[in-house]
Amino acid sequence: MEEKKQEFKHISIMFDEVMNGLRIRPDGIYCDGTLGGGGHSSGIAASLGPEGRLIGIDQDAEAIEAAEKRLAGFSGVTIVRDNYRNMKAVLASLGIEHVDGILLDLGVSSWQLDSAERGFSYRNEAPLDMRMNRESSLTARQVVNEYDEAELVRILRMYGEEPFAGRIASRIVRERELSPIETTTRLSDIIKAAIPAARRREGGHPAKRTFQAIRIEVNGELDVLSETLDDMIGLLSPGGRLCIITFHSLEDRIVKQAFKNAENPCICPPNFPVCTCGRKPLGKMVTRKPIEPSAEEMENNPRSKSAKLRIFEKM
Repeated sequence: MEEKKQEFKHISIMFDEVMNGLRIRPDGIYCDGTLGGGGHSSGIAASLGPEGRLIGIDQDAEAIEAAEKRLAGFSGVTIVRDNYRNMKAVLASLGIEHVDGILLDLGVSSWQLDSAERGFSYRNEAPLDMRMNRESSLTARQVVNEYDEAELVRILRMYGEEPFAGRIASRIVRERELSPIETTTRLSDIIKAAIPAARRREGGHPAKRTFQAIRIEVNGELDVLSETLDDMIGLLSPGGRLCIITFHSLEDRIVKQAFKNAENPCICPPNFPVCTCGRKPLGKMVTRKPIEPSAEEMENNPRSKSAKLRIFEKM
């Protein structure tokens, strides 16, 4: 009997805040760099007139398929399977030099988390995978079974901000010497066993930080973000806006610093009476403090609780 394919579902975080933040013009050109199931993009497309354009980019084939269905009724929509790190090249291939707005929603979709076979969740039995692009070579299984102990400690501390990184990495290395770690549930059990019992009872699931760290490593998420923010700001037309939703402090820190640098790129010493480096502001931070979901949204969608929206406007 053929297995029924799970419907792609993702609740768009801070939908109204994003629509307001982009300040969509009916004749504008917009790019959703993390298209997902097309939730935010359907709102953008619905706000566009006949002259407007929307380019949606995603590296996940299942997301592309779902978005194509959701956006089928809109004109002026182009969907491209790629990583948003290649946004500049994707737009150039379409003859587009500048856009009026860019959106990144850096969260893992509900569908990816709930699809056991994708290996993103510590709650479901599945092969260790965690690839957003299933054609990529690096998997969570390779990270867990092939990285040396020092490298595991590094990624757990850096990407997961895990206080027990050393204990967890040591336990992983010990267990994989007995037999390869193949599944999400075995890894989750190993993590639980490495964390002191008193701490396991605090906060969320004990495997959450480690799974986050491994996912970020597998997909190169922070590298992609930091390497492409300047390009995205450069792609904006005057008055265009870049809206980015982050889900943990490392992402938010990268976005905040990039926006600050673009607003004040001067590298002259603070005691210089006038600027001599010649670097001019590229725009302004619309959000001095990030926008967070409302209490109602957090109650209705617990996965939105850690979300933060920052907005930059090009001069």
